[in-house]
Amino acid sequence: MSNPSAGALLEDSIFISIASFCDPLLEFTIRSALSQASRPERVFIGVVDQQMPTLRLQIPEPYAQQLRMVHLNPLEARGPCWARAIAMSLYQGERWFLQVDSHTWFEPGWDERLVRWGHACQVLNPRCLITAYPNPFQMQDGQPVAQLVSKQVLAHVVKTDCAFTAEHPVLYFEAVPVASDQPVLGLHIAAGCLFAPGELVNALPYDPFLYFHGEEQAFALRAWTRGWDIFHVPAVPLYHHYVGPGGSGRPMHWSPELDAQRQQRSGVLSEAANRRLAHLLWHGADLGQYGLGQERSLADYAAFSGIDYAARSIAPLSYKARFGY
Repeated sequence: MSNPSAGALLEDSIFISIASFCDPLLEFTIRSALSQASRPERVFIGVVDQQMPTLRLQIPEPYAQQLRMVHLNPLEARGPCWARAIAMSLYQGERWFLQVDSHTWFEPGWDERLVRWGHACQVLNPRCLITAYPNPFQMQDGQPVAQLVSKQVLAHVVKTDCAFTAEHPVLYFEAVPVASDQPVLGLHIAAGCLFAPGELVNALPYDPFLYFHGEEQAFALRAWTRGWDIFHVPAVPLYHHYVGPGGSGRPMHWSPELDAQRQQRSGVLSEAANRRLAHLLWHGADLGQYGLGQERSLADYAAFSGIDYAARSIAPLSYKARFGY
């Protein structure tokens, strides 16, 4: 048996999983996570840097010792979920697991606040997932500027007018502010802001066969049917750089100029992932460790969330009406 990592030995240590694809904000994100932590010595980061060799990230001391890096050519990449699965594999037994996107800004003391909420939610259910679509930020003159939506809870609901299609069960979700200073039970997770006890890594390994759309549904349902509860907490101390009308300044895996250079295009991977999601949520397929659990059923989830995969229907309480909008 291998020796436990330094991170596993530190009280309330945190492992951050980051899958980055040609992202100019990756270094900013890493520096923000470590420089803004109250106790940076307990923070360890696993990074999958999918970048052209001449542009690969080089982090100088003192941060380099807390990074676990994998470098991959973006032309050989197989999508966000595949990269997240690799990043998750860099975990070494830390007390807490945090998955973020590579364009994230951290508030001062973010680690203390997330750990405090983690312990509070574990009182409600030891298997707890804290998640949100965080408040946005933009870069102005090289500095992050917050665009605050709410200082309270940002909860997930099915996007207005979204419904099942005949081809696949992919749905789209949005965040709505909820006036609460306590955790709120949720029905959906955000892959770019997911905080949980470290045992999540063994209990819910990331599915590398999914692509992008639908990944959050699959993960939420795999967790929920295994007895994990999803929580939205007030004032999540992270901000996210969203894609805006003018673009994000970073290419996507499916960017046409990169896609044209691959043997297997992103559309093929996406279609295969949609079929996999349909097998999981519509056809009851056994996907092994990537499948659904036995502690709660999809029928139980339908009663809780209003999203009925068997009937392919969505009740009003799945939308903004859930929180009085």
